[in-house]
Amino acid sequence: MGPESLLLDVANWSTILVCGVLKVPQGAALLAAKSARGVSLESLVLELSGFLVCLRYMSYYNYPLPTYIEYPIIIVQDVILLLFVLHYGGKMKHALPYTAIFVAGWYMLTLQKWIVDLAMNLSTVISAASKLVQLRYLWRTRDSGQVSATTWSLATYTCATRIFTTVMTTKDVTVLVRFIVMMALNIWVTATILQYRKPAKKSD
Repeated sequence: MGPESLLLDVANWSTILVCGVLKVPQGAALLAAKSARGVSLESLVLELSGFLVCLRYMSYYNYPLPTYIEYPIIIVQDVILLLFVLHYGGKMKHALPYTAIFVAGWYMLTLQKWIVDLAMNLSTVISAASKLVQLRYLWRTRDSGQVSATTWSLATYTCATRIFTTVMTTKDVTVLVRFIVMMALNIWVTATILQYRKPAKKSD
């Protein structure tokens, strides 16, 4: 096994391991506070949409499983987070419509090749929009509330490793551009969270 192959394995497996706990800090923060303050519902929905498109695209083109296996893991975590945010926001009645839209979209994506190709190109815009929506929410409230900087930092790492694995394997420019854009925006969101983090109140 050469050094490039070893690095590729490390990048793939570390990405999968990190994604296995990616949303845990965010979920723990919501549960501990029993509040979704600071977490944008719109951002979460857009992010989930982008992940579903990426998973459908890469499975459709039979990409090597290690290059996208983390998507099902992240999607499950995002769905759980979405339910938390809906619950704490008093909007659980919206869970069923969201489910119907996501399921219908999943099947429509591969009805024609051009649909899944177009969706993948648009997914970068959708996922970027999810980050910008979260940023706008933070700028407006000037309070990062229960938003986890750890989760966003881990997401930055996974984007960096996926840039490397994409260059080393599929060399898909669409996917590569997506990860570069996502990494830059994840860094921006992380910095904004830290900027608006309010110090914990000291108990007497």
